[in-house]
Amino acid sequence: IAGPTTFYVMKVFSQQPLNPDALPKWVRIRPDLTDGEAQAIERLPEIKYAAIWAQLMGRLEFEGRRTQNTGIYAADAGYTEIQGGALVSGRWFTPAEERAGASVAVIGGAFVRRLFGNIDPLGRTMRVAGRPVTVIGVYEPAENIFAPPGSETGAVITYRFADHAFRIDPVNQLFIAVKPRDGVSVAAAQEAVTVQLREMRKLRPADGNTFDIITQDQILDVFNSMTGVFFAVMIVLASVALLVGGIGVMAIMMVSVTDRTREIGVRKALGATRRDIQTQFLIEAATLTGVGGVIGIVFGLVAGSAVTRLLTIQASPPWGLTLIAVAVSIAIGLVFGVLPARRAARLDPIEALRYE
Repeated sequence: IAGPTTFYVMKVFSQQPLNPDALPKWVRIRPDLTDGEAQAIERLPEIKYAAIWAQLMGRLEFEGRRTQNTGIYAADAGYTEIQGGALVSGRWFTPAEERAGASVAVIGGAFVRRLFGNIDPLGRTMRVAGRPVTVIGVYEPAENIFAPPGSETGAVITYRFADHAFRIDPVNQLFIAVKPRDGVSVAAAQEAVTVQLREMRKLRPADGNTFDIITQDQILDVFNSMTGVFFAVMIVLASVALLVGGIGVMAIMMVSVTDRTREIGVRKALGATRRDIQTQFLIEAATLTGVGGVIGIVFGLVAGSAVTRLLTIQASPPWGLTLIAVAVSIAIGLVFGVLPARRAARLDPIEALRYE
């Protein structure tokens, strides 16, 4: 999202998509957002930009080439006021095209390279979510810290075209994007928008709002909540995997001690101390897990490189984390190798030499 002052008006704000066929009554009775409400908000003196948008999902297609499902915005020529970025070729929609709901599109630069290669896309007809549109511009988006990897905007189409061509979900996909004027605080702009919508919807002072306003702080809270849960789950899964792997290493080393009982007896008979035997088996356990960790990292780097090439996102871990992963692998070997190493060190040399 481009600026910290941007906020959105929604029918209802939910951290998880709501099932349109099973909405709670309090959501169903709320009016849908309208283009007229967006225009009224934009006329407020506190507001620089406001427009009704829809965020859709679909494939982009051109002459047999297609993308995976990607983000498609139904908006207007003020798209960059909210999302930032820049037009690199062509143009945005004209007011006449917006009013008529023209089947034109501005597409993301990353998707131009995937679909058109070296062909100039301007003036070409492609399909957006199965609907034919004419490409009139190419857009390079700004970096969005809230967007998950691989979720680039594929295309921007006119809202009126989307309203006629698609079934827009008014709960999960429809919203009004708002940007205050310079020098106007977000709180003041939100208050002005709230008053305007309450007047338009003829709400009494005792009535609650029949719309939600979501700010950048709320978006950040949702983002932090989602990433926090994700990392917590990953830590639990990684801990379980390390525990299982460590137990496996301990079992392997126990078998190794049993199989090499006579060898241990010979070494002790030749003067090896308990410390020597224990150190030997600890080194072997650490080597076992260290080599396993390196092999896993190699596979991870290869997979990350493939994902980077396919999705044009950075999926390879930094070298610092790679070194930490190797160190953790070795540490697991040392920790779970202690018991087998002690067992080997405490073997009676006479009994060990008799072992068959």
